[in-house]
Amino acid sequence: MARTTSPPPPEELAEKIIDIDVSEEMRGSFLEYAYSVIYQRALPDARDGMKPVQRRILYQMNEMGLRPDRAHVKCARVVGEVMGKLHPHGDSAIYDAMVRMSQPFSMRVPLVDGHGNFGSLGGDDAPAAMRYTEARLGRAAQLLVSSLDENVVDFQPNYDGQENEPEVLPAAFPNLLVNGASGIAVGMATNMVPHNLGEVITAARHLIAHPDASLEDLMEYVPGPDLPTGGTIVGLDGVRDAYRTGRGTFRTRATVSVEKVSPRRTGLVITELPYNVGPEKVVSRIKELVQNKKLQGISDLKDLTDRNQGLRLVIELKNGFNPEAVLEELYRLTPMEESFGVNNVALVDGQPHTMGLLDLLQVFVDHRLDVVRRRCEHRRAKREERLHLVGGLLVALLNIDEVIALIRDSEDTAQARQRLMTTFELSDTQARYILDTPLRRLTKYDRLELENERDQLRKDIEELTAVLESDSKLRRLVSKELGEVAKDYVTPRRTVLQESSGETRNASIPLEMADRPCHVLLSSTGLLGRSSGQHVPPMHDGLRTQHDAVAASVPTTSRGDIGLITDLGRAIRVPVVELPELPDDASDSPSQAHGLPVEEFVQLEEGERVVSVAALDDDGPGIAVGTAQGVVKRVASESPPNKDDFEIIGLRDGDRVIGASQLATGDEDLVFVTTEAQLLRFPAEAVRPQGRPAAGVVGVRLPEDGRALWFGAVPVPEDTVVLTVAGSTEELPDTGGGSAKVTPFEAFPTKGRATGGVRCQRFLKGEDRLVLAWIGRSPARASRADGGPIRLPDLDERRDGSGEPLPRPIAVVGTGRTDTGLASAAGSGTTG
Repeated sequence: MARTTSPPPPEELAEKIIDIDVSEEMRGSFLEYAYSVIYQRALPDARDGMKPVQRRILYQMNEMGLRPDRAHVKCARVVGEVMGKLHPHGDSAIYDAMVRMSQPFSMRVPLVDGHGNFGSLGGDDAPAAMRYTEARLGRAAQLLVSSLDENVVDFQPNYDGQENEPEVLPAAFPNLLVNGASGIAVGMATNMVPHNLGEVITAARHLIAHPDASLEDLMEYVPGPDLPTGGTIVGLDGVRDAYRTGRGTFRTRATVSVEKVSPRRTGLVITELPYNVGPEKVVSRIKELVQNKKLQGISDLKDLTDRNQGLRLVIELKNGFNPEAVLEELYRLTPMEESFGVNNVALVDGQPHTMGLLDLLQVFVDHRLDVVRRRCEHRRAKREERLHLVGGLLVALLNIDEVIALIRDSEDTAQARQRLMTTFELSDTQARYILDTPLRRLTKYDRLELENERDQLRKDIEELTAVLESDSKLRRLVSKELGEVAKDYVTPRRTVLQESSGETRNASIPLEMADRPCHVLLSSTGLLGRSSGQHVPPMHDGLRTQHDAVAASVPTTSRGDIGLITDLGRAIRVPVVELPELPDDASDSPSQAHGLPVEEFVQLEEGERVVSVAALDDDGPGIAVGTAQGVVKRVASESPPNKDDFEIIGLRDGDRVIGASQLATGDEDLVFVTTEAQLLRFPAEAVRPQGRPAAGVVGVRLPEDGRALWFGAVPVPEDTVVLTVAGSTEELPDTGGGSAKVTPFEAFPTKGRATGGVRCQRFLKGEDRLVLAWIGRSPARASRADGGPIRLPDLDERRDGSGEPLPRPIAVVGTGRTDTGLASAAGSGTTG
């Protein structure tokens, strides 16, 4: 049968209305809430630098035995223990605090040793869930929780009164200054910057030894913050304000170096970012600025960050832009330069205070003195208690027979204890200890051990008493312990301090490089480069190999275009700014003393090679081109619009371009040298300019099986020489390099175009052709393939004389003068 209940009486159902003042209730409730947030959640304690959740995490991990020498455990287990016993809030808040304490880019000295994905710099990659990650206490965290069992700090009940937790940790180093803190409370916030542990401890030791030290004295040891991510602090005025008043602002910059990121490109390599700025934030901002055309000079951006080399962002720059100017723009427009606002708000005796460097160190020193004092008192009390027991046990050993007889004759334990106390004048504690001691310890050997222990205990008690009775000894002990911590945990400073105000833009540095005069050089081995000034570097300066020489040079400007003329009759446009800049003296900059292969700038067909360089869109007389079949052509330097590759001569089948020269005035002489040892010299004005598709006109008459060996323009006949080397159609033997002859250029008369010219060398026995020809300013220099020099014959005034035998084949020939005066110095080659 169902049981029924009677309704409550009407008086209990009546409404109970209490009149209250709403404003007073709101004020009281809000103040209670605000105090709870300030004291229980948001602000750190100035003594140990811990917020309650951080303190509870470290304490509970210590209670669980998760020391650095133990295995990692799941973070979910730690979070559950903390939440169930100490922290009555959500698990996400606990896990977030635990993650931050394990991040080396957030904490200057991490306190949790994490295993797994604990997030990335700037929060670009969120940490894994706590069911996947594992953790244990870090080595430095043991310094914060050590001696908790020695009554060094007060304990308080937890939220339900079933557990106890420390009000503050012992903190063997200034954690608040070393690791910083951030938090937002009600009506106030804190934002404290990390520092170097060694510097802070040195300042704390100085304050211990000199309690009246000034802020300036301490700043000699702590010159500025030391951020976990390194970087550069620009301007120290804000740092000094923060140390003086607890509030200040300073700017941090990324660490950037200018490097060669590819053979043709210079780049900015970022290895350190401002505090709490991640690479993804920087990359996305740069891409946005480049896309919106608010940032110029950047061609590519790569994030090469990995676990082995750490942070590495490579910003590839376009040629023609000053890296320093682009870097200043990046500082101005991107998070590569950020401001950090210091607000040193922490709890002192439960009340929030804004403190400077001196106040923060003083609070820590006072706390540490109190901890060490209480530890000494606890240890002295323990030793005194042990000494009391040892003294009673020694009395029993000295009267062992009487003690045994007394115990045997006693009715029970209480009677035995009472008789021991009366007979030997022992305390109740001593009597109980004697009765609890096993007989095996009452030997002669144990008596000696007890006597040694008694002496050691007395010595320890005297030392602890001396420390407790002397403030100077207590301070020396605290300073010594801090020194040991610094010795074991100090790390080098990571952040560079820059005193200057750091204006973000230097107006004296233009964003783009100036359009300066220069020379573009082509070497005989196919290397390209540009001079740093208006003069052509010496023969071997700016070249990568010892046996290289300048084959062609052309004056231009650093922001102009040049054309690479190939033996297929093509001109390929190349911006001068993309060419590597050669130093005036290669010995001053060995790493830059070479050009780059032409293949780095243009794509050539199989078997195609570059024979010369010419300035494009030049208003001069144009370019003179000569071919192996004796064809000559003058073509205007102007290039077709929107074309980077165009034809400058229509070649016949089997023909190749052997030389091309930029004409400076049109008064130059054009010269052909043929394999039959014929040299033809005629005025450039004898060749009428033609359009680009034209095939040219006859330059030199050749026999049926003959061909032209060298072609070029000679503007200055004085001091110009002709080097020819005769050989055989058969391969030259290894022991010789043919016969060479050096003749003054003035010895050869001017002839008409389309004639055969005059003989320039007579063949010796076994020789039937020229294998090398070169015309340039005296003195001529020749080299072997291995770079060794070859002595050339003396100047021979006979234009058709025979040559002198060479010991080795010539690989390269050129001039040793910087003022070649030739529009083209081509003609270097090999005799073997």
